[in-house]
Amino acid sequence: MSQITVEPLAFPETSGVNFGAIVRNANIENLTDADFSIIRDALFNHQVLVFKDQAGTSPKAQFELTRRFDPAGTSYGHGKTIDAKRSILHPDLKTIPHQPQVQVIGNGLVSEYEGLKDVQLRHPHHKTFHLTTIPADEDLAFTRFYRWHIDAALYGLAPPVVTTLLAVKVPAGRRQICRYDDGTGDELDVPLGTTAFVSGYTMYDLLSESDKEFARTTKVEYAPHPYIWISNAKSRPTGLGMVSQGLEVPLADLPPVEDDKVQVLPLCWRNPVTGKLALQVHPSPARKLHLADGTVVDDLEEVREIVYRLQRPGIAPERVYAHDWQEGDFVLFHNRGLLHSVVGAFAEDEVRLFRQCNIAASHFPEGPAVVA
Repeated sequence: MSQITVEPLAFPETSGVNFGAIVRNANIENLTDADFSIIRDALFNHQVLVFKDQAGTSPKAQFELTRRFDPAGTSYGHGKTIDAKRSILHPDLKTIPHQPQVQVIGNGLVSEYEGLKDVQLRHPHHKTFHLTTIPADEDLAFTRFYRWHIDAALYGLAPPVVTTLLAVKVPAGRRQICRYDDGTGDELDVPLGTTAFVSGYTMYDLLSESDKEFARTTKVEYAPHPYIWISNAKSRPTGLGMVSQGLEVPLADLPPVEDDKVQVLPLCWRNPVTGKLALQVHPSPARKLHLADGTVVDDLEEVREIVYRLQRPGIAPERVYAHDWQEGDFVLFHNRGLLHSVVGAFAEDEVRLFRQCNIAASHFPEGPAVVA
């Protein structure tokens, strides 16, 4: 008999956030099958699960819980692509030596942690990725969503089912205003260094009936070596996809491309428990759209405009859950039902230390059910 309880997160009536829950009485170091059954069901129903006061959770236990959602998966979600020096992901992650599927992320100098010594961590800053930036004199008061994304290699390896994050050290106190800077005037008050989440299910539900039909019957083709392909390109100010300036790395200049590793995935991914559809597109590396009638949209600017129009309502301020990290928070989230983004700009002396784990899946996400 499990002692675990699951309580949905509470939001003001004005909020459009309809996901997230707190899990209590869970011992992540020693989960029974009954415990995991409750956690699994809660994850696919609530998408984000928050476990408080988990500072003692070992990297091994973090990996084992992450892998339990897909026991056939063993490797880190990006495989060895993270080692490619041109990849936009390369500078942001350090690997724990004794548990290589678990990464250390954060900001500032960490003298020693889990076998790592004198590690300089760098919190991603929008000025390295966005076409336009917040002026330097406003940088500590204002911030942006860095990059809305799914944790996924999108080339070869299947997208992880879940990601886990453990807050080891969190700078206290400050808040920032996250600006969209897209002409809408949208902005959101956020805790410093928050992780922002939005629901792919809400993103789908907001669509018109004709757009739902389009989303259900269309597939997106991702670029090969996607994070190298976009390494010279720049993002929109909302962090939701790229600006089209012709700066993508030419395919001929990428590492050798294996055609069978190029991914063409449904726009909508089906929840394995509820059957609901999530609009799940990583907008930054999307390269082509394959329509129901066999047409392929390969004009990159058009592809991006279509995807942006479908996704932008889902990241409106009232639909964003900006988690207020406390030290010891362990967050498990459904990587196949949400988009998320790093947020925030730190001062150099503000140290943030997190552990992240996701596992490349043994299977690809399922699209809409085919009606016979």
